[in-house]
Amino acid sequence: MARITASVYTSHVPAIGAAIDLGKTAEPYWQPLFEGYEPSKAWMKANTPDVIFLVYNDHATAFSLEIVPTFAIGCADEFRPADEGYGARPVPVVKGHPALASHIAQSVIQDDFDLTIVNKMDVDHGLTVPLSLMFGQPEAWPCRVIPFPVNVVLYPVPSGRRCFQLGRAIREAVASFDEPLNVQIWGTGGMSHQLQGPRAGLINSAFDKAFLDDLIADPETLSKKPHIEYVREAGSEGIELVMWLIARGAMSDTPPRVARRFYHVPASNTAVGHLILENT
Repeated sequence: MARITASVYTSHVPAIGAAIDLGKTAEPYWQPLFEGYEPSKAWMKANTPDVIFLVYNDHATAFSLEIVPTFAIGCADEFRPADEGYGARPVPVVKGHPALASHIAQSVIQDDFDLTIVNKMDVDHGLTVPLSLMFGQPEAWPCRVIPFPVNVVLYPVPSGRRCFQLGRAIREAVASFDEPLNVQIWGTGGMSHQLQGPRAGLINSAFDKAFLDDLIADPETLSKKPHIEYVREAGSEGIELVMWLIARGAMSDTPPRVARRFYHVPASNTAVGHLILENT
């Protein structure tokens, strides 16, 4: 059977992708951030999965305000990098895993979670920046990727509790897939940041670090945190952190092993958080 072996959590700041693409990773501003991911890249090389189930939010690229699915799953053979207004990123086409994606959709929908099935879409920086941080600049991504967009852009957004429970349903779905696949689940977005209004540029390091502590040690209690607390403490875009709870819910119930933890401020006008958790 397939099994989830690890989860990866990381911010997906678009400026990080630009720094990689434009060869700026060694510049003084960016160097500390990219150095922080070097151990993660080494871990990734030694622990490359067959499939990554990647939770992210679309930034009005694949979906407009005309149609905003709460949870969507990409079931196509491939997904091309999106043009977000300045040309598509020079990164490889993302190869999907239709069989596993369709199986997860079937299992999760039968488990009373409504998903939108997407058979054609482009993927933006929310998905490609995490891949670049963990794999660098390969000619082809070394594994298959199932995109899982979540609406954290337009209210109402799903609760942390709903996301955590969905992660558990995804765990059961993966475990029932009759092929010996090594699967990782990634939760992306965050950490604290706000892009507009009087609090633009807000970064709350104390909140971010407490969130990482609780995500590791007490995710079920963390999942009950109300939306207003994310917005008040972590800024309007801090609500992206509920996506990390999907990945954490998909882990086993036993305490995970922390393979990597990293936090850096700032990257553009946000805080960058990163974890790698291994199932034990």
